[in-house]
Amino acid sequence: QVVLVESGGGLVQPGGSLRLSCAASGRFFSINTMGWYRQGPGKQRELVATITRDGFTNYAVSVKGRFTISGDNAKNTVFLQMNSLEPEDTAAYYCNADGVIIVGTRFTSWGQGIQVIVSS
Repeated sequence: QVVLVESGGGLVQPGGSLRLSCAASGRFFSINTMGWYRQGPGKQRELVATITRDGFTNYAVSVKGRFTISGDNAKNTVFLQMNSLEPEDTAAYYCNADGVIIVGTRFTSWGQGIQVIVSS
C-alpha cells in the first residue's frame, strides 16, 4: 500500500502564496509521476500540475505562471508552490502518485486532500 500525506494548506488572502507538500511512503518499487489535482465547490476534480521522475512538468492553463511543481525523488516528495492566489483557486487539493509496486504491477494512489481557501 502506498500512502500519500499532504500538508501546507490553509486560508490565504487573494494575491498571497502557499506551499503544499506531499510525501509518499509504503512498499513500492518506483514512482513515475506525482502531481496535484483539485476539486472546487460544486466542481469536478481537475488536474493542477504533474511532474515525472525525470522532471518533466505539466500545468493546467489556469495556473501556468503562478504555480510551480517540484519534486525530491530521494524523499518521494512533491511540492506545489502557489503564488498570486485567486479566489477561484479555492478547492480541496489532492496529491496523486503513479508508479510500480513490483515489476508488472502498477499503482495509483491519492492523498486524503487538503483545503486551500483564498478569501479576504
